[in-house]
Amino acid sequence: MNEYLMLMRNDGNPMAGLSPEEMQAHLQRWTEWMGGLAAAGRLVGGRPLGGGAACVREELVTDGPYAEAKDVVGGYVIVACESLEHAIETAKGCPVVALGSVVEVRETDSNVLETDG
Repeated sequence: MNEYLMLMRNDGNPMAGLSPEEMQAHLQRWTEWMGGLAAAGRLVGGRPLGGGAACVREELVTDGPYAEAKDVVGGYVIVACESLEHAIETAKGCPVVALGSVVEVRETDSNVLETDG
């Protein structure tokens, strides 16, 4: 199986308008989705991202992730899937999609040499 990075993109805080009950239901969907991936042995890792970030280009540093863009990367998950199509189907089940967020699916490059850390 290949590994795929799923970047969760949104235009702010997608849960801002949810009632406490809706927020609890959304968090339950996250628990079920991530738990299902873990139970199937397909969850490689993932985390929400915090607010501290910067973009670096040559000699320019800007505050925030993609400060000049409309969307913000809010977190990521790495999953093992049989193909890009399988990863896309997996991403469709990600709870943020129901809130209007976008999940960008990228295959990781397993041909890159890993260094001893």
